[in-house]
Amino acid sequence: MTQEKSNRQLRKDRKQREATHRRLTTIGLISLGAVFLSFVFIYQAARPQKAVITPEAVERPEGEGLALGDPNAPIKIDVFEDFQCPACKQFTESVESRVLSELVKTGQAYYVFHQYPFLDRNSITKESHQAASASMCASEQGKFWEYHDVLFANWNGENQGAFNDARLKEFAKSLELDASAFSACLDEDRYADAVEADFNLGNEMGVSGTPSVFVNGKMVNPGFIPSYEDIAAAIAEAQN
Repeated sequence: MTQEKSNRQLRKDRKQREATHRRLTTIGLISLGAVFLSFVFIYQAARPQKAVITPEAVERPEGEGLALGDPNAPIKIDVFEDFQCPACKQFTESVESRVLSELVKTGQAYYVFHQYPFLDRNSITKESHQAASASMCASEQGKFWEYHDVLFANWNGENQGAFNDARLKEFAKSLELDASAFSACLDEDRYADAVEADFNLGNEMGVSGTPSVFVNGKMVNPGFIPSYEDIAAAIAEAQN
């Protein structure tokens, strides 16, 4: 064998060893990632959870599904929220009830909730999506708003296991929903398309964070949590 052929063989052998090393490294990383994902899901499911907080029932205007009030009202309020969003929790507790009692119940506005689960887009646990899906499964049994309240009452940080599947099913039991039907709905991700459609609608309307509130299609106080006064002023402007 000539020196040139010997060198070529050595280079070929080295490349084969490097390719084998890369394959083994890739397989190792994939295996490690799978183990890590399994650990995360097992840990989230097994960690001790606080008792479910079931808030007192809230009186709301009549509605259907995720909408409240008269669909023929002159003003439409669209609200985009993520159940993991602390600002959404604040909006629900401090602003929403007044909007519903003073602006929706009186017939001035029609109020529509939209899912915008964006806080888990880079997370493995997908708790925003699962919470949104669970609320839709509760809506299937006529309890969207009650489940909405339970989710916010039990908020405990973002992607920390507060809204894992086992916990979401416990929330359903606390509201005396049909547990079997709810579990089947959640497990098959029955409303994935509806949740994604809401999310895409929010993007089309210019949502970049939550809560985002629109009055007749115009965003109210972008970048901030809209106050009752902000929403009332937007309605007054839309009426003129």
